[in-house]
Amino acid sequence: MSQDEYRGMLPGHADFTLPEPAEPKRVNGRRPIPEVPPMPEAAPDPIDVWDQRVANGLAFLRRRLAGAYEIDEFGFDRELTDSVFHPMLRFLYRDWFRTEVYGVENVPSSGGALIVGNHSGTLALDALMLSVALRDRHPQQRHLRLLGADLVFRVPILSELARKAGATVASNPDAERLMNYGELVGVFPEGFKGVGKRFSERYKLQRFGRGGFVSAALRTGTPIVPVAIVGAEEIYPILADFKPLARLLNLPYFPLTPTFPWLGPLGLVPLPSKWLIRFGTPIPTAHLTELADDPMVVFNLADQVRETIQATLLELLELRPDPFGP
Repeated sequence: MSQDEYRGMLPGHADFTLPEPAEPKRVNGRRPIPEVPPMPEAAPDPIDVWDQRVANGLAFLRRRLAGAYEIDEFGFDRELTDSVFHPMLRFLYRDWFRTEVYGVENVPSSGGALIVGNHSGTLALDALMLSVALRDRHPQQRHLRLLGADLVFRVPILSELARKAGATVASNPDAERLMNYGELVGVFPEGFKGVGKRFSERYKLQRFGRGGFVSAALRTGTPIVPVAIVGAEEIYPILADFKPLARLLNLPYFPLTPTFPWLGPLGLVPLPSKWLIRFGTPIPTAHLTELADDPMVVFNLADQVRETIQATLLELLELRPDPFGP
């Protein structure tokens, strides 16, 4: 038996044929040029990144020394806030407090609005974290113009820094002007009663005062956006208030915490609590502008905002069973 006859007896051998090569597609009558796989993009050179940062820093210093920057009539310096203040606060916001933000889409993309939140934490870090949250998480990266207590603007250096960061005195005329200019205005109606309350009263809203913030929103027809902040109560837990020393220093309170004043300057380091911020559904006021001076309307609307924030705080506390969790 020959070798060809042997191969013909193998099963399937006679029917097996090699596939024909595919006809190459022609482009304009020519054979296509074989595609070359793209080269992976090289990571930016760390030296180039630092060169760019140094160049930006020097350009920033030149503008500051030459006075080539703008501030508004309230003293707000946008460039200084975006280049210095917010980058310093982002370490606390992202890494130390591990802040999570919900409902930022409820904040208007344009035009004025009044952001009303709960206040706590011994120091007003909740107001600063709220401003960073709006700048970083809002689609339009909006600035928050905070209304501060008179005490803030009586301290020489602190007063200048607060105005540069966009804060102004908590008064209805200033709030109304800002909202008429289309700004987001942040107010904390609890005031010192909120930031100075003891740890045993945490997340229990204090009285909202006479509702002046509601009158400002009604006169300008801007929506009120309630916001609840969880996490600030644990950063400096107030165990007691040393009132004699507070009166001597002309302060609203002098807190005694587990770390302050016992550890000296180290006692000023906030504890790394987990923060949650939720913006609620806006409350429209454009249809109530004629009732801005009606005390019953003002009181009822202020009470509605307060109850909304209190209910949201309880919901957020259920989401965060461990105050110092991840």
